[in-house]
Amino acid sequence: MAKAQTKASERYLLETLDRIAKNSFGYSVLYVNISKLKPKNRHPEFIKIFARMFDSIVGSARGMFFILSNGDFVILAKDLSTSLVDEAIDKLRQGLSADPVIHSNDSREFAAIYDFPAQFQMFYNYIEQMIDRPDGETYESMEIKRPVEAGEIEDIILRLDAIDVAEIVKRQSVLRIKGAGKFEVLLQEFFVAVKDLSLEFDPSLDLVANRWLFMYLSQTLDKKTLAAFFSADLKNWAKQISLNLNLSSVFSREFVDFAKKFLKPEQKVIVEVKLMDVFNNLPLYFEAKDILHRGGHKLLIDEVSPSALKMLNIKRLAPDMLKLFWEPLLEYDLQNDDLKKEIGDIGRENVILAKCSDEKALKWGVSYGITAFQGPFVDNLEVAMIRAKCPAARKCTAQECLKRRRLLLGSARDMCTDKEMLEFLL
Repeated sequence: MAKAQTKASERYLLETLDRIAKNSFGYSVLYVNISKLKPKNRHPEFIKIFARMFDSIVGSARGMFFILSNGDFVILAKDLSTSLVDEAIDKLRQGLSADPVIHSNDSREFAAIYDFPAQFQMFYNYIEQMIDRPDGETYESMEIKRPVEAGEIEDIILRLDAIDVAEIVKRQSVLRIKGAGKFEVLLQEFFVAVKDLSLEFDPSLDLVANRWLFMYLSQTLDKKTLAAFFSADLKNWAKQISLNLNLSSVFSREFVDFAKKFLKPEQKVIVEVKLMDVFNNLPLYFEAKDILHRGGHKLLIDEVSPSALKMLNIKRLAPDMLKLFWEPLLEYDLQNDDLKKEIGDIGRENVILAKCSDEKALKWGVSYGITAFQGPFVDNLEVAMIRAKCPAARKCTAQECLKRRRLLLGSARDMCTDKEMLEFLL
């Protein structure tokens, strides 16, 4: 394992920003999130190769190039165009055909431009905070997995029959702020994490490397996930249940059975579909939304970054709900009128801020009128409030409680001595 780089680059970048602070008009930054790549793709030798790929961009923009301590790239220059974002993605694709961040629908999740002076202070504060934080990410050598091949996918699907999917289905609450220190469960999301599914197969296989093969696999997984609810030990279900599904799964017999035979009359399901899935088949999106509405259910667009939200024709898509993903840099973006308008068009009550890692995410969301939140910080908050009321709290740790609370069934869940509190809904 190699030690993290020193923060000399961040300091030099701040010094450069100080020099242009009084006359930053026309400058912008291309920020490339190398730290979002898979760990195996962040090896120091790979970063050197990627850096050489950006030489032409730096030269054409007459800019300055910085490699930050977490491996992220910063190009500071005048007259940067948005086409450089796409060029950055294309260059990385030359060497990283299997990384999901590179192939995400919104390329700006990986590389984005920040324009000065409007976003100068936000960016400056972010780099300043990076210097103040302890040395963060280190780069480790990891086993390189090989992508699943087309000839293997059918065997993998057949092996799903031998897996009790109910044991790897997880649940996670979305909490809505009701007032000072008061929360309620707006909905509970049920999903199968790819890392949990991967443990059931050959560890040398990368199930998500080939996007289209994984989509084919996930359609079968959707059906098994829907069937898993009938064997769950959970007794206290939320009034609103959300499910991560492919659009095509809304039309399956398994979904119809789930809606008619499992859900109680007062319960409704919210189907969460990925933004990429929506754009891959817009007619299917509108048809699926129509079918869900006929049954009194809702459709939520998942995995939307703030930069992607600005590019969507949200009035045309008209989702019932939308899940916005928190990013640390947003902490300094407090007066974005365009973003406020987009959130307002959806309806603030219909937006969930997900991936909330700390209290800063909640404060930022509230500043934009958002009241519903999901993520690690919210999970810990929920468990703390439940444990404060649980008579058996001393018999386990908060981490054990959270792990058991997420499960539908299994031996780990059975170790809880107070199932009523384990299933308690705020």
